[in-house]
Amino acid sequence: MRAMIRRIETQQVEVSGDGLPDIQEKLKAATPPGFDLVSAPVSMKSGSTAITAVGTYARRDETREIEGGSMAELQAAVPDGWQMLYVL
Repeated sequence: MRAMIRRIETQQVEVSGDGLPDIQEKLKAATPPGFDLVSAPVSMKSGSTAITAVGTYARRDETREIEGGSMAELQAAVPDGWQMLYVL
């Protein structure tokens, strides 16, 4: 049996702006290489027009294949900091 695994790594970046288009632009510019934006909840303080967002980015560029004789062996072969995506 073979399985595809991917590294689990996330980073967070806080940005502020005057509107959603500004926030989206700043989050896009802050994207680390190999990461995708997976979450960006926004908040606005009472009495202010400034919006703050905390962007969470997850690594999506590093995968590799592992092998094992059974599902239990595949699961045991997944290193810390990695997750199994699917069985081939």
